[in-house]
Amino acid sequence: MKIASWNINSVRARSHIVERFLKDEAPDILCLQETKAHNDVFPRQFFHDLGYTHQALNGQKMHHGVATLSKVPFEEDLRHDWQDNGEARHIGIRVAGQFRLENVYVPAGGDIPDREQNPKFGQKLDFLERMTRWGEALQEPTLIVGDFNIAPLECDVWSHKQLLNVVSHTPIEVETLERFQKSHDWVDLGRKFIPAPERCFTWWSYRSKDWTANDRGRRLDHMWASPALADKVVAHQVHEPCRSWEKPSDHVPLVVELQL
Repeated sequence: MKIASWNINSVRARSHIVERFLKDEAPDILCLQETKAHNDVFPRQFFHDLGYTHQALNGQKMHHGVATLSKVPFEEDLRHDWQDNGEARHIGIRVAGQFRLENVYVPAGGDIPDREQNPKFGQKLDFLERMTRWGEALQEPTLIVGDFNIAPLECDVWSHKQLLNVVSHTPIEVETLERFQKSHDWVDLGRKFIPAPERCFTWWSYRSKDWTANDRGRRLDHMWASPALADKVVAHQVHEPCRSWEKPSDHVPLVVELQL
């Protein structure tokens, strides 16, 4: 089984590259984040025509939004409000009765890494703490994928020194994400298959006209698995060339393959 995850930064604006990716890679399941489409305007038929007839949507007008599109049937359609304000940032399903698949979009957290000066930063940390409480109680084999908006390792950013005080790589964010990782002994599949300190980025800012020129990337997108499920993972890829496609997202897709 092949599962893809991609922060698409507006599914309707970038349907052309979604279609290209799906035809090239043919994942069984696609998890999208930042769809920016309420459920009533989500392009259901577009995905249905591409073979993704099983759909779980959690959309919101103009902002946020996650969607899980599948060629194979799934069970359930759960939504956790880890943001505690109704924002559409999570959807969970059970696949083939064998494992859970959680699709999450962690808040970016604003620009100032201080919860007193910037409430959005506090909301991000609290979101992760609620995820951690959930992880501590989790019993089923699970794959959690999505935009975590944190680059946890020094080698997950283009310059550890210059980004230490930049939201997404601050020590408190890294420590908070580490607690979540320990809550379920999650296996970071990205670094299992691309060991540190090897270069591995999934996001490049739109601010750079040529993202390849200075390669100022960060690894913000992740796929983590329960230990038992991680043993069934046979491949993991970061599809970096997608960043150069027409009207790209600032994130690139990740693909994991499981031998079930």
